[in-house]
Amino acid sequence: MSNIQHLKTIQEFHQTRGLPSPDHPLISVVDYSEVQLQPEFFDCSWTLDFYLIALKRNIGGKVKYGQQTYDFDEGVMFFIAPGQVFRIEQPTGSSTERSGWMLLIHKDFLWNTPLAKAIKQYEFFSYTIHEALFVSRKEEDTLMDLISNIKREYHANIDRFSQGIIVSQIDTLLKYAERYYNRQFITRKQAGTQMLEQFERLFTAYFSDDIASEKGLPTVQYFAEQLHLSPKYLSTMLKTLTGQTAQQFIHKKLIELAKEKLSITKLSVSEIAYHLGFEHTQSFNKLFKNKTSLTPLSFRKSFDLN
Repeated sequence: MSNIQHLKTIQEFHQTRGLPSPDHPLISVVDYSEVQLQPEFFDCSWTLDFYLIALKRNIGGKVKYGQQTYDFDEGVMFFIAPGQVFRIEQPTGSSTERSGWMLLIHKDFLWNTPLAKAIKQYEFFSYTIHEALFVSRKEEDTLMDLISNIKREYHANIDRFSQGIIVSQIDTLLKYAERYYNRQFITRKQAGTQMLEQFERLFTAYFSDDIASEKGLPTVQYFAEQLHLSPKYLSTMLKTLTGQTAQQFIHKKLIELAKEKLSITKLSVSEIAYHLGFEHTQSFNKLFKNKTSLTPLSFRKSFDLN
């Protein structure tokens, strides 16, 4: 099993990547072409005590996005939050062609600013590396302007305005990233539709193969693992396609299945609840009434099965 390398400071990151010491201990913009990737980097996993936002170009070969693989010549963005475990993919292209930037932000730099809390609300920090954000040349230029502003500001003489100005640039960068992710979900609708079809098949199999009796109620985590997606990414994709989060969508499918069993079978409510994975019948009754304004028995009576 591979070991995990833990980097606590931006200084340590610079040292392990063969870079000169950072100009600021809590924030740094790194030229990706200057990063020295040693062979041992690919034999372990990494975790950081700071945020890493990167845009890389010419990373070599194909890029896997969800269940699909694409050739993509434009920039690829990744977002890594403190404490996340990740691996560096072995590059397959020429290292001399690599380009892009990495923005490193220590948590302490955001202390006592609105962004310290707001940055945790951006779901793309919970996506995995194969759910990267692809940006066009025009979008990349917009982001590069912000990165250049950040770099210029912390290279200048630090004063009482510096932190606020830099934080506002980071906040703007994240808002643009959110916009571009939303665009990506829309433009890759075909891949999303295929994912939705797979989700539907997995949901049907969960009950037809009696997985519910072993695992209980179906969870977002279960479907995310089966689809090789992170739970956050799956939820965002479903929200774009259906208007519902993954949890809401699962509940909708559960209620549809419950209605079917209540209307065409004579199974008791407790038997139906058990078949759907509920540990307690009361929990099933509560969810059903919350979603339909009726109890399961009231719904069944409308079909005169009892």
